[in-house]
Amino acid sequence: MLFMFDCDGVLVDSEVIAAEIDAEHLTRLGYPITPTEVIQRFAGLTVVELGRMVESEMGRPLPGDFFTEQKAELDRRLARDLQPVAGVLALTEKIAGSRRCICSNSSGERLKMELEKTGLYDFFAPDIFSAGEVGTREPKPSPNVYLHALSHFGVPAHEAVVIEDSVFGVMAAKLSGARVIGFTGGRHTWPGHADKLTEAGAETVINRMADLPAVAAAFKEWGGLVD
Repeated sequence: MLFMFDCDGVLVDSEVIAAEIDAEHLTRLGYPITPTEVIQRFAGLTVVELGRMVESEMGRPLPGDFFTEQKAELDRRLARDLQPVAGVLALTEKIAGSRRCICSNSSGERLKMELEKTGLYDFFAPDIFSAGEVGTREPKPSPNVYLHALSHFGVPAHEAVVIEDSVFGVMAAKLSGARVIGFTGGRHTWPGHADKLTEAGAETVINRMADLPAVAAAFKEWGGLVD
């Protein structure tokens, strides 16, 4: 069995921080939006994709320094405030003997910073894959990063389990053919979050990392997974 984890909102509690920053910046530019609305609409997308959608709705381009300022503020806040998602550190002890990797839309540089900050880097390195840096370099909802990981490990898709917190991430994982567990245990979760992940294709949804080993074992019993 191969565990393929998204990072932001699954392993590290970064989505709520990013949403607060995006909401602040966009509202100042005349696109009023709350952090919750940012999460509901854009979680799982790259900031570039977010920008394209906002520009389309606004009918004008964002300022040239928007992405630079957003990245600088996010890097500062993550370095100061980022914590692992509740239960993740305990989970690493339970799955220490299993194959695992990270498949994320974040850059390799951002992932290294987040994982070192939260004490998770050594557990996953070197199998930390950024969608923009592998395969076709297409971000989720393309299955690119998941297909790359499956090829890297030589594992058939039906023998892999993905843990995702976003609709776009679930869509990407489903397109890869892997089994998908939705996750709502981050601080950015909202009412209806689990329903959205189920609608996107998650086979089941958990809100505690402690439940992951039992769900994976159930998947194995139902068929398709091997150790």
